[in-house]
Amino acid sequence: MSIRKSPRLTSHLPQWAGASALSALLLASTALPSAADEALADLVEEVAPSVVTILATQDAKPQPAGAQQFNRDGQPFGEFFRRFGAPDQMPRGQEGPRQGLGSGFILEADGLIVTNHHVVDGADTVTVRLSDDREFEAQVIGMDALTDLALLRIDAGETLPAVELGDSDVIRVGEDVVAVGNPFGLSSTVTTGIVSAKGRNISEGPYAEFLQTDAAINKGNSGGPLFNMQGDVVGVNSAIYSPTGGSVGLGFAVTSNIVDTIVADLKDDGQVNRGWLGVSIQNLNADIAAAMGLEGTKGALVSDIVPDSPSQGVLKPGDVIVAFNGTPVKSSADLPRLVGATKAGNDSRIEVFRNGRPETVTVTIGTFETAAAEVDTPMQSESSAKVLGVTVAPLTETARAEVGVDDTVSGVVVTSLSQDGPAAKAGLKVGDVIVKLGSEETKTPTALIKALKSEKTDPALVLINRSGNQIFVAVEIA
Repeated sequence: MSIRKSPRLTSHLPQWAGASALSALLLASTALPSAADEALADLVEEVAPSVVTILATQDAKPQPAGAQQFNRDGQPFGEFFRRFGAPDQMPRGQEGPRQGLGSGFILEADGLIVTNHHVVDGADTVTVRLSDDREFEAQVIGMDALTDLALLRIDAGETLPAVELGDSDVIRVGEDVVAVGNPFGLSSTVTTGIVSAKGRNISEGPYAEFLQTDAAINKGNSGGPLFNMQGDVVGVNSAIYSPTGGSVGLGFAVTSNIVDTIVADLKDDGQVNRGWLGVSIQNLNADIAAAMGLEGTKGALVSDIVPDSPSQGVLKPGDVIVAFNGTPVKSSADLPRLVGATKAGNDSRIEVFRNGRPETVTVTIGTFETAAAEVDTPMQSESSAKVLGVTVAPLTETARAEVGVDDTVSGVVVTSLSQDGPAAKAGLKVGDVIVKLGSEETKTPTALIKALKSEKTDPALVLINRSGNQIFVAVEIA
């Protein structure tokens, strides 16, 4: 209340009352909750019962002398979720279970729960604690490292309070948001802030897109919901940037529209089946656009076509993709997400500028290949199965820019590692490009699988490229 309004207030008071009565009136008025405060409290009261605590436990595993410690740098989002829900390190040789703490939320009343991949990755047992402190062992329906999402299910024997996903495309920068989670194990903690930015790419692969928020997010908030003021989930809190380990107002949440797509896929068969176009793309800049006779720099410039891919014979180098199935493509970062969300076998309409003229072509989307060497592959009748403990993806133009390698490098890029896998123990990191395994080049995920199956040397000599530098590492694979 401004000073200019005070005479109107005091004009109805007795002269003897003076400033003391005015002060009492002002204090009384400021003590009353505002409509905004009431609305926020009502929202929290409604959604808080849907937010859960995730306890991810890894069984005791004696560590031999010389074994490497858990390395967050070898995990997806390692740079960002330091002290943000990743498991604590265990002293060497210590036998005891590891337990990670995170958050999640009930998406369907029958017990379907969303959380982060990094919260439950590698866990032998996942326990969900409800807001009333009841605990249930959870089944992991499926996980997706490339978007840092996981889907769980519990059987509570009753209908549970669920929340709905909102439309993250329509939320605006500056809108109020509410984060609910379990920072440092303090359950049902509520923090508020605004959407600081949209469409953030924090260099964690081409399939994840983030909302940035200044709502306080700390260790244990991983996997928790970010709500709009209507009580809809607009993001899953997944990462922070912090030089200190604590919240500095730079939090990142996977957008709800990506969550919606991934959850639908995981519910179907426990896996994410991504579409594949088979092109290398790059952003347009003003000079390239001028040279091509284009106005503006929106779109994704096709720089190469993968042989035997869905795009071969349909798209051409030099095409500028401006829309995919009617959705505008503003930059090269948009296209992988749109294609990845499309089911293989679907015919997709692609609008391009070719030789300065608009054209529309139709491409039948293929299947995105990944090579995942499972850590828990059982012993075979004669010998152990050969494993690497990595997930890899094709080295696209976008991926090259993100990992810092030029177009002279061929291989597959590491998108995630199992903390106990041979690759992580040998020192590989997310973002490394596997160029050769043994004597075999690994230009595609399929080639890596083939090389792994045929490799007879143990340990195997693996050539990787890390930020433009070639390095040989020895990896025990059998």
